[in-house]
Amino acid sequence: MENLNTAFLLMVVGMTTVFAILLVVIYLGKALIALVNKYAPEEAAPAKAAANGPAPIPANIMAAISAAVAVVTHDKGKVAKVEKI
Repeated sequence: MENLNTAFLLMVVGMTTVFAILLVVIYLGKALIALVNKYAPEEAAPAKAAANGPAPIPANIMAAISAAVAVVTHDKGKVAKVEKI
């Protein structure tokens, strides 16, 4: 019975230690994220000039996309819009 009590105590101490270390890691990570966001914010990407709108998709590429959709969906799918991102 003595060994069982010792094993249980060791298990509780080990699990508590792991839990405490994980909490420390989580809060240090959150602090690091806040620090980086405060002093080195993400640079905004320059806005692209959209005066002409998006470039049109060439007819042969549009036909290939439509054919691929038709094959995959067994002629039940339809291409409504294609945009380059």
